[in-house]
Amino acid sequence: MVLVKTNRDDLLTPLAAVSAIIERRHTLPILSNVLIECNAGALAFLATDIEIQITSRGLLESSGEARSVTVGARKLVDILRALPEGAEVTLQQQDKRLLVKAGKSRFVLQTLPAEDFPRLAKPSGEVAQFSLPQKALRRLLGLAQYAMAQQDIRYYLNGMLMVVEDQTLKLIATDGHRLAYAATALAATLPRQEVIVPRKSVLELAKLLSDGDGEVWVELSATQAAFTFGGVELVSKLVDGKFPDYTRVIPEGHKNKLSIGREPLRQALLRVAILSNEKFRGVRWVLTDGNLKIVSSNTEQEEAEETLEVVYQGDAIDIGFNVNYLLDVLNNVGGTEVECRFGDSGSSALMSFPSEADFKYVVMPMRI
Repeated sequence: MVLVKTNRDDLLTPLAAVSAIIERRHTLPILSNVLIECNAGALAFLATDIEIQITSRGLLESSGEARSVTVGARKLVDILRALPEGAEVTLQQQDKRLLVKAGKSRFVLQTLPAEDFPRLAKPSGEVAQFSLPQKALRRLLGLAQYAMAQQDIRYYLNGMLMVVEDQTLKLIATDGHRLAYAATALAATLPRQEVIVPRKSVLELAKLLSDGDGEVWVELSATQAAFTFGGVELVSKLVDGKFPDYTRVIPEGHKNKLSIGREPLRQALLRVAILSNEKFRGVRWVLTDGNLKIVSSNTEQEEAEETLEVVYQGDAIDIGFNVNYLLDVLNNVGGTEVECRFGDSGSSALMSFPSEADFKYVVMPMRI
């Protein structure tokens, strides 16, 4: 029975979109598979790791009875990628096998029953729904996602807080040492709701979103977050935990203000980082009127020093930071200028960018 006959790229594009979440090793063999569904001229690929589920849909020229099968995702992706561009590909079911044919090429793959493929259950209860341009959500994710924790014992930090309230969407990420906050306006007025989207879901979503004006529809419930855009639907379970109160972390009233070009600061930090301690990655900022001196040293007693002319009027401050945390924000947030506000050498610093009015970055100091 012919499952689908179409152009190689019409199969590879949606298949590649869903297969990225599939782990190489699974206790359940079917989780290494992708579910292929054909129904009335529609083609859908579905992949899941139990925590995330991605569906990518396309159209077929022919229609017929509903058919479905599951097959090893990575093997099918590799086969399609190895075929010539524009090749016509036929997927054909034969007993418990899937036959892949293109020209004089022929491949036979094992399958598992489609009815055994697990799906995330639909959420119950109230669901907050809103939409925004794909490029707006992609930009927001890019402004904050690098500050998420990785494999932290405080599991609620291994993700991103998403808050909707009135006509605002806020994204907050922190690993306990730094915090990124980004916000954007929404067209709809919504009641307050907060969810923690897992790290893996955030990274996959950022990869799948485009820089176009097409809408992404977002549905937030007590147990799930769903994102639908451009023929793709990503559904993710949520992290069950209490995110730290970010409003208490963002400092207010720091009187010492520094203004500096983003790229000169980034380049100076890259150079000084070369001789920083490989384990702690610390650099000192020594601030005096009109000057910023950045200093690093390591266990071999090697030193690096950069002096930059800056706009600074305030107390003389000698403060240490992890250089990676500073480079992360400078690499991910655009604009030509950076503003930094300081309390004293023991207080967190607040970084902001005139080009990004609704973005804030807080970084804790470190002893050097």
